[in-house]
Amino acid sequence: MTLARRGILASLAGVLSSCSPANLLNATVSRQGFARDADIPYGPDARQKLDLYRPDKPNGKVVLFLYGGSWDSGSKDDYLFVAQALASAGHTVVVPDYRLYPAVRFPAFVEDGAGAVRWSADRFGADKLILMGHSAGAHIALLLSANTRYLEAAGVDRLKLRGAIGLAGPYDFLPLKSAKLIAIFDGANNPDIEAITFAHAPLPPILLIHGTSDTTVYPRNSTSLAAAWRAAGAAVELKLYPDVGHVDVVAAMSGLLSRRAPTRPDVLAWLDAH
Repeated sequence: MTLARRGILASLAGVLSSCSPANLLNATVSRQGFARDADIPYGPDARQKLDLYRPDKPNGKVVLFLYGGSWDSGSKDDYLFVAQALASAGHTVVVPDYRLYPAVRFPAFVEDGAGAVRWSADRFGADKLILMGHSAGAHIALLLSANTRYLEAAGVDRLKLRGAIGLAGPYDFLPLKSAKLIAIFDGANNPDIEAITFAHAPLPPILLIHGTSDTTVYPRNSTSLAAAWRAAGAAVELKLYPDVGHVDVVAAMSGLLSRRAPTRPDVLAWLDAH
């Protein structure tokens, strides 16, 4: 890797890890080939709004992308580069905001994810939907996809989903050690916060992607969930990228950093197959 590229990645790590606007990545993407409908309410709270990206040539599949930010930060406006990568391939894309700590605690942000899924299912049909998330967003996406009651409570048949994609998500991360996380999840050892607790049949197919150099969310989260998914008789693909970190996995969805990791082609190939 060149020093220039290392410098770009270091800058992006500061941008994306704090979930402030990813101006550099968003500035490099083409805004052709899709239309964006912004700030559509899916609930009464100011944070319960979503952006809808409509491709000029839709392929009939809808990806709902949930961003990361440690459950206490983030904005849908930061992820144009993810939406563009998906919409340019014909996928309709939904990017919701959701309520954050300290305004709410678990499971409110998971319930917001379910609300956004309900909005999408009502508009497009649950059988068109693929859930996708990075980091805390992957935590939400996989909890919704696992054998939990969140989608049922929202009026969505979980088993109609086409599948889910998790990028560097925490799925098997107890016990919690930081005071902030203990506050967010109301305790250090609550198994109900982990997707792996609910990895029992029936389950939809999933794709899990993780960088082996991720020290924010350790790769064992994905390897453990993949093993549990397989043990339940469900389809799972696990992609581990050598020398790739936590932020790089999602940043590689952009054209600018697509060479850093094969996230973009791997995600699009899996979507094509499902």
